[in-house]
Amino acid sequence: MTDLGTEKILFEKSGPTALMTINNPERRNAISLEMWEAMRMAIGISAEDPEIRSLVIKGAGDKAFASGADISQFDKNRSNADAAAEYARIAREARQVMMRFEKPLIAMIRGFCMGGGLGIAMTADVRIASDDSWFGIPAGKLGIAYDEMNLTNLVNLIGPSRAKEILFSAKRYTAAEAFSMGLVNTVVSVADLQAAVDDLTGRIAENAPLSLKASKLTIDELIKDAADRDAALMDSLYRACFDSSDYQEGRKAFAEKRAPVFKGE
Repeated sequence: MTDLGTEKILFEKSGPTALMTINNPERRNAISLEMWEAMRMAIGISAEDPEIRSLVIKGAGDKAFASGADISQFDKNRSNADAAAEYARIAREARQVMMRFEKPLIAMIRGFCMGGGLGIAMTADVRIASDDSWFGIPAGKLGIAYDEMNLTNLVNLIGPSRAKEILFSAKRYTAAEAFSMGLVNTVVSVADLQAAVDDLTGRIAENAPLSLKASKLTIDELIKDAADRDAALMDSLYRACFDSSDYQEGRKAFAEKRAPVFKGE
């Protein structure tokens, strides 16, 4: 277990997969300022470790993935517009680090995934949820607004009309409803949740890291407006794969009818 300066965020590595746990179950894994900072550290460690092929985010316990910002800190950290802006800056920078993470990021969701917790889940590349999960954005009930990054991620996932419905109603949606609107990739039983995540991370670990990076970053460019896309980046990612030792290994392994051993180079 890696020390991140707080016991509210746990980080551990198991072979090619890293696990970051939001560990505040007594508050349904609500997020405090120090937890945002610790999450940034965990992402940084995962990014720099070549042995880590993917990162899974989950919530501790069986009640929540994350239920949003820790309201107990509102009087201290979000008492007015300036204080709220500072809190938003720290939270936004943490989510930006998640968004810039170049390896597969998987959200393993059980229980409540609300507000800022849903914002964290939306930074992931894939969201796998148990069938007892709940989703929503209660901003309207708190008199607050979601920032541009969160709303952009929400609209990119489910479209503007569905996004407005979620925000206007401030209702809770079941896992089945979240799946039907494209908010999550897969819904499984509680008993099958860990196995579903393990299956995905296991498959990721078998594949070429440069190919995964190229796929992730290129898709991230393609969802931008055409004028904002980084064509040079996409071309460099494409070329890096075909110039890599892993490409040679993949071809050789295919010819020899064996599993390839990729090194990310």
